[in-house]
Amino acid sequence: MVLNWSYQGPQAWFFLAQERGYFAEEGIDLRLDQGSGSGAAVGSVASGTYDVGFGDINALINYASNNPDDAPVGVYMIYTRPPFTIAVTTDSDIQEPADLEGKTIAGPANDGALRLFPAFASLTEIDTDSIEIMNIEPRLREQMLNRGQVDAVFGFVNTIRFNAMLAGIDPDERLRFISYGDYGMDLYSNSVMVSRELIDENPEVVHGLVRAINRGVADVLADPEAGMDAVMAQEPLINREVETARLAATIEDEMNHPELADVGLGNIDENRMREAIDIVVAAYGLSHTPELETVFSTDFLPPEEERIYSLYE
Repeated sequence: MVLNWSYQGPQAWFFLAQERGYFAEEGIDLRLDQGSGSGAAVGSVASGTYDVGFGDINALINYASNNPDDAPVGVYMIYTRPPFTIAVTTDSDIQEPADLEGKTIAGPANDGALRLFPAFASLTEIDTDSIEIMNIEPRLREQMLNRGQVDAVFGFVNTIRFNAMLAGIDPDERLRFISYGDYGMDLYSNSVMVSRELIDENPEVVHGLVRAINRGVADVLADPEAGMDAVMAQEPLINREVETARLAATIEDEMNHPELADVGLGNIDENRMREAIDIVVAAYGLSHTPELETVFSTDFLPPEEERIYSLYE
């Protein structure tokens, strides 16, 4: 399984499920590899390099428009609120999307917010011809913004916030955010996704995978410190205090959509997903609108009595 990024707090459910033997109980031998961006996971699964990924469902929509037969399929939605943002410094003259015109915005090539920028620009009627997009290494993002080497940066809001902390930058004092969700992009974000081949040839493996991850999420919600113990066992050099805070912020900001009480974590609201598909297709000018079933399948979700309907009980 390829993850969305380097090992960090908000991947705790995967590591705890592995540590407690939940995957093994399902007969699954799962290796958890670091990723290079939430968008990159889609191609890694589509190419057959990985059977499973944790990545951006909007990148999957884009891919499925052109490659419906080999696109991965989302099977367990985790980030139900859009985390995509453009960060600027507090002293910047950029106050709203239109102010980005004529500026330089930097981000990792596979960053979800960068990949969705054409959609954001279309919805907010920004003249993108006047904007310079710069691809940079993830480790340079917050420092380049802080030093004034670029005008703004793409990213997930909590990724930028907590990476800034690790770099000695106070995000509350130094950063402001222009968040996509505030401008009509009520999109889903990161989902567990699997290859179409795995679904066709081993559907029971997909069922078991989702059961194990759902158990891991429930355990982390009940005991976040146990989740962080599992993360630290995988990557002992990370800053536990910062990653614990990143985990808590991710749960609060990126997983806690109001629909959770109705559909449960892992599931989707079908009307909202169809609207998200339409937004991505229109903004990218895609020639084909993927069917919802091509993008996400609810067939592998745990039974209703095992689903999580609140993150804080």
